[in-house]
Amino acid sequence: MEEISKILTKACIKAGIEKPVVKLEHPEDMNHGDFTTNIAMVNAKTLKLSPKVLAENIVKEVEKGDVIERIEVAGPGFINIKIVDSYFVNAIASLSKDKNSLTSFGKITRDNGRKVMVEYTDPNPFKVFHIGHLMANTIGESISRIVEFSGAEVIRACYQGDVGLHVAKTIWAISKDGNYKNDISYLGSMYVLGSEKYETDEVAKKEIVDINKKIFDKSDEVINEIYNKGRKLSLEYFDGIYEKLGTKFNNFFFESEVADDGIKIVKEFLKKGIFEESEGATIFPGEKYGEHTRVFINSQGLPTYEAKELGLTKRKFNLYPDLSESVVVTANEQNAYFKVILATLKEIYPDIALKMKHLSHGILRPSSGKMSSRKGNVVSADELISEFETLVNEKIKDREFTNEDKVKISNMVAVSGLKYTILRQAIGGDIIYDPTKALSFEGDSGPYLQYATVRAQAVISKAGDREIKALPEKTSDLERLLVRFPEVISRAREDYAPNYIVTYLTELSSAFNSYYANNQIIDDTDSISPYRVAVTKVFAQVMKNGLWVLGIQVPERM
Repeated sequence: MEEISKILTKACIKAGIEKPVVKLEHPEDMNHGDFTTNIAMVNAKTLKLSPKVLAENIVKEVEKGDVIERIEVAGPGFINIKIVDSYFVNAIASLSKDKNSLTSFGKITRDNGRKVMVEYTDPNPFKVFHIGHLMANTIGESISRIVEFSGAEVIRACYQGDVGLHVAKTIWAISKDGNYKNDISYLGSMYVLGSEKYETDEVAKKEIVDINKKIFDKSDEVINEIYNKGRKLSLEYFDGIYEKLGTKFNNFFFESEVADDGIKIVKEFLKKGIFEESEGATIFPGEKYGEHTRVFINSQGLPTYEAKELGLTKRKFNLYPDLSESVVVTANEQNAYFKVILATLKEIYPDIALKMKHLSHGILRPSSGKMSSRKGNVVSADELISEFETLVNEKIKDREFTNEDKVKISNMVAVSGLKYTILRQAIGGDIIYDPTKALSFEGDSGPYLQYATVRAQAVISKAGDREIKALPEKTSDLERLLVRFPEVISRAREDYAPNYIVTYLTELSSAFNSYYANNQIIDDTDSISPYRVAVTKVFAQVMKNGLWVLGIQVPERM
């Protein structure tokens, strides 16, 4: 792409465009070429020419060299470019021969030398790990891997609310029940009960507020004992889910650890006039800065989420002073909250604020519209994963796998179905999922991508090592798509958009399945056969690399 951009830039200058910025895209229909640009349409008005005439002028000035086979004007002034087939054929042949280059194919250098923290998932002890956390984990893990694949050192962080009203509500309900059970379902039901009483019973509300203060103060032995048991149980439960999802965090931050820091920061900048006192509380007067006002220390002297967020952010940059960027992934419902946090940071720590990036996601909903749970009023992640695993087990029950293999495959395929469903569209919108479609082996799903990869690996295993002795004169869509992989990674990194990779891998798998159907890949009587094996080899590696970036594992068999 860089070479084509240089050729076009030179032609544009000759055609009269000063300082042209050539933006290349891929036509939706590959028959139209490998690249298209609207450079003539962008600059026609300045030169007082019609876009089509300017496009024709640019095309006349293009020096095709050995790379461009065809360049032509299309429609009202687009310029379409087709690259010579030999470029792709030689690229595939070269890649397949160099194990190191093939294994690392797709990696880019955009973030070389940078250190990036990505904070995501953020479940709260004493509450269920629900499908919102599953979304945040899937998106955050993929963003982490995209940034890592772009050359950065990535620190994966998880911030967990182990203090606050939700904990107090759960502990209040447990103390009333008087029969603590070391079971996550029990904690979930106690949280639901405590939340209900907090909203409907004034006496209970007062008792919960009192417990909340005791948790911060660690002043009650009975409460401390329940708290320690529940916290430990919750964290072990979360670890089990992280293992299934393939996430390993470098740092776990807890609200209990940053609360005091948050109070200190607010008090420090209260003296400097950034915060104000109001009715016994300390607030950030957001209206002065184009946002809304929020409480940072309440009238009891306790830090709110907002103050703790400041403590967390400062701690991150104290631990890693050389951070180039800090990305935080949350649900959309926290957008207004984060706008105030970022506005606050701009006033108190402007250098840090410049390095902050907030990404938010929508809600995951079943196509049936039914949202239910045995653990309360939300669907838990382990329930959803188990539901998907059950459906996969039904699909593979008659296949000759050991029980151990069935467990591994059902987990990998179930997780791939969920992750693909979450990552297939741009981050931000709500997602409707249909388990049957999400687990289809026949298209537009995670298992479809896994199956195409497994099929390719089976061909490679059967073919063994083969030396390329002849190259085809013509290429297929598959080779042309394979060479685009680093470019797809680059775009996904630039826009924080895993969906670009999902779309690409889906199109690539379709192209491979077509290639597989129309070519006899292993054929000892055909001199081109070793090249086709090489194409299959490159395809399998691109799929494995791309799926890794999405956080999806590939089974050995399916």
